[in-house]
Amino acid sequence: MIKILKIEPLVDPKYVKARKVFFERDGVKRDWEVVETHDSIAVLLYHKTKKSFVLVKQFRPAVYFRNDDGMTVELCAGLVDKDKSLKQITKEEILEECGYDVPLERIEKITSFYTAVGFAGGLQTLYFAEIDENFQVNNGGGIEDEQIEVVYLKIEDAKEFMMDENIAKTPGLMYAFMWYFQFK
Repeated sequence: MIKILKIEPLVDPKYVKARKVFFERDGVKRDWEVVETHDSIAVLLYHKTKKSFVLVKQFRPAVYFRNDDGMTVELCAGLVDKDKSLKQITKEEILEECGYDVPLERIEKITSFYTAVGFAGGLQTLYFAEIDENFQVNNGGGIEDEQIEVVYLKIEDAKEFMMDENIAKTPGLMYAFMWYFQFK
């Protein structure tokens, strides 16, 4: 059971900073509220033995404002908040969240795109890796106080999953599935 105790303005935030941007477009002065945030990585994992995508289920406070439980099903993902290559950050996130130790050379870049463009505009880089049980070294679940559940979604169920509006998911996940069905 999750219950919001209070909401207050941010003071010295770690991950996001609210800003007001003043600009001029076509001679008209304007302003817009934006959020400065970290860029991110995400990775579509395909478990070839299980014929399944490996996803993560976790509580997202921002989603809790919009639905009754705040749980999302997502790609394995993480912030770019370390001085490491994007592939190295991706490798570390796969291990932390899903429990698979994937060699860097097995992680393939798909593309990069901007997210939350109406207020944040963070750059997310999307990767793909094919795995099997030989790569699994632990059960995943995240680090510290993360409570991440690893979810295996059969490939034949992915298209129905994408269209199920009762499951909170990200556009990046749906894009990754479409990329997979088009190119793999």
